[in-house]
Amino acid sequence: MTHSLVCPETVSRVSSVLNRNTRQFGKKHLFDQNEETCWNSDQGPSQWVILEFPQRVRVSQLQIQFQGGFSSRRGHLEGSQGNEALSKIVDFYPEDNNSLQTFPVPVAEVDRLKVTFEDAADFFGRIVIYHLRVLGERGTNGDLCREIHTLPRVQLRRLRPHARKLNFP
Repeated sequence: MTHSLVCPETVSRVSSVLNRNTRQFGKKHLFDQNEETCWNSDQGPSQWVILEFPQRVRVSQLQIQFQGGFSSRRGHLEGSQGNEALSKIVDFYPEDNNSLQTFPVPVAEVDRLKVTFEDAADFFGRIVIYHLRVLGERGTNGDLCREIHTLPRVQLRRLRPHARKLNFP
């Protein structure tokens, strides 16, 4: 069954934020499900989002809603397990519009994902995203996104190194 894989324990990083204004345009707006907020990158030749999951996940879909005129014409998804180097999973080719776009992903089991946006529709290379969703399955050893949520921070730090070794059906 396909679930959203991003949870409060997922660590995210972005290449840039417009004018470093994280309150108005920061990465948190990628996942808040609010139609009024967005991540807005600063200018540059390419932009990226990195996600580090609290457990190994099996990715099957990527969903992105750009602001028309500030989309990417080409992108790619990379992933890795543990301390391995990132390797390319798939290329995708978004349309320049405001619709939620879905891109199938060849099934990949990863701890870390990097979504790279290239060839921006905007002359300055800015990207604006209202929603970024990574869909797939979590391991059968339990849903650590829910279980970890109630643990004190000290226990969470101890659990994370072991949380990556999960089984899938």
